Amino acid sequence: MEDSRTVLEALAIAVSAGVPTLLWGSPGTGKTSAVVALAESLNWPIEVVIGSIREPSDFAGLPVVSDGMVRLTPPAWAHRLATAGHGLLFLDELTTAPPAVQAAMLRVVLERVVGDVRLPDKVQVVAAANPPEEAADGWDLAPPLANRLVHLNWPVDGRQIARGLAVGFPTPSLTGFAQPPPPEQVLEARATVAAFLEVRPALALQVPSGGNLTGNGTAALPGDGASRAGGGQGWPSPRSWEAAAKLMAACKAAGAPPEVLDVLVAGAVGEGAALEFLSWLEHLDLPDPVAVLADPDAFELPRRGDRAFAVLTSVVAVAVAAGDVERWDAAWKVIAKAARTAPDVATLAARTLAGRRPPGARIPAALLELTPILRSAGLLGD
Repeated sequence: MEDSRTVLEALAIAVSAGVPTLLWGSPGTGKTSAVVALAESLNWPIEVVIGSIREPSDFAGLPVVSDGMVRLTPPAWAHRLATAGHGLLFLDELTTAPPAVQAAMLRVVLERVVGDVRLPDKVQVVAAANPPEEAADGWDLAPPLANRLVHLNWPVDGRQIARGLAVGFPTPSLTGFAQPPPPEQVLEARATVAAFLEVRPALALQVPSGGNLTGNGTAALPGDGASRAGGGQGWPSPRSWEAAAKLMAACKAAGAPPEVLDVLVAGAVGEGAALEFLSWLEHLDLPDPVAVLADPDAFELPRRGDRAFAVLTSVVAVAVAAGDVERWDAAWKVIAKAARTAPDVATLAARTLAGRRPPGARIPAALLELTPILRSAGLLGD
């Protein structure tokens, strides 16, 4: 089981990355206190909205006729957050909210819209929930709502509670807030996830079936909090893989330890898919794309197909994010070298790079060298 410091750091990084997060844990274990402490550490306003005492109109807006038009008036908490321009929206007791209220919450989590008001981008969403079997009149989360959240299991350790009572409980780490990930790191992380899904395309989408499957498609065990039944926790989809890439970039920018990345990826795509991805990532051993662009003549394409795909897509992502002629030209040199042994992978990278030509760039010599190689491989028309 993860310790509370790992989960607190994971929570802070997820908030900094703008990824909605859900803390799972038993009642009375300090989930709400941790989220409030995070808001206080950031000096952010926080609005606590308890799902069990709300109606769908508290999220969809209350219809009001004004000047011959029907407007959806949002509640006061949404107005306060919109006026502040930043803050935490804390959706507490999520599993005690009935399905109709969960459906209304869905738009808030996905589109950040409450009634006719859109919450600012700097308002982040955090939720907390008790396992349905421990909640009064508990409901499983619907798979669409679960898929929009990163799920973190809130640990309970008797010794940590004893220390907390004696000397104070740990406050959430602010790692990741000072240095948000630059665009090239986000693109590099997306390229890495894409390379994995090239190898394991079956994990791109695994919708929970019948409410009794875990995130990796296997049967859930009753009472198993780590693989809670139904769509109640993370499962693989294009949306959750994109969230995993954002969290990877945020972890790299923050210098977070590996265990923090582990719990965040598992919380996004489910434990089964995360186990495969993290194991693959551990053995990937990719060169730094920035270093490759700095010395493209020294680059050697990895022989493994997944590594070749990952390094080429990462190199192109960094070159595109930089937007300068020098790195755009260097990326073409890398692709030209790759085309001699892996023309199919090089073609995919070349198409992306060609569509993002920076101002002032001329057709590089490497591209002219690349053309006959691709044509002989049957990847270009006459």
